Amino acid sequence: MVSTATRLVLLRHGQSQWNLENRFTGWFDVDLTKKGIEEASEAGKLLAAADIRPDVVHTSLQTRSIATANLALAPLDRLWVPVRRSWRLNERHYGSLTGLNKEETIAQHGAHQVHLWRRSYSTAPPEMPPDHPYDPNNDMRYASVPKDLLPRSECLADVVERLIPYWEGPLAQDLRQSKTVLVTAHGNSLRALVKHLEAIPDDEISDLEIPTGAPLVYELGANLEPAKSLPLADRYLS
Repeated sequence: MVSTATRLVLLRHGQSQWNLENRFTGWFDVDLTKKGIEEASEAGKLLAAADIRPDVVHTSLQTRSIATANLALAPLDRLWVPVRRSWRLNERHYGSLTGLNKEETIAQHGAHQVHLWRRSYSTAPPEMPPDHPYDPNNDMRYASVPKDLLPRSECLADVVERLIPYWEGPLAQDLRQSKTVLVTAHGNSLRALVKHLEAIPDDEISDLEIPTGAPLVYELGANLEPAKSLPLADRYLS
């Protein structure tokens, strides 16, 4: 059982270099821009002003997520708290679209097809071939992940499937100890988590957008469900 004071804070990483360049990023590892650094630091200041101080942090294995966590923790004097990292919090894998400019991809494949690849729940982009220049599967950070679990492309349904075991495992374990838990992750891994928390239907999830650098705060009840029913916009700190 958990206290109704148990807090879960979701934070999408600050603007990345490929966000700025309007490229499909996915599992490719890029760093934050100057604006992204400022967004992450400002998120920490918002948490400090609200007196929300994480006891533990969960990040993906991607640099932009890790850097955002550190930048957000600094204004809180919380760089010392335990950190857990998992590939299950990684961004959605964009397959062979990785590295492509989004506008150029629309020009080549049409707006409707690209919208399906980007926003539909169950349509994945074409798989990334093994010789793709941005193939992350040989990256040392994934050496401990079974090869059959490493994706070559994902739709949002795939992200939900790989994220739920982490939600039910390490995240739930920390939350059940009445800890304030900060998760710094990515647009689609956080969309998957919000979908689960809010029970958003598959056909409505395409409209959900998680902004960069904006802390999204949940008070959770005994069964790790949102303690209050609120519009999502009212959960953001500002």
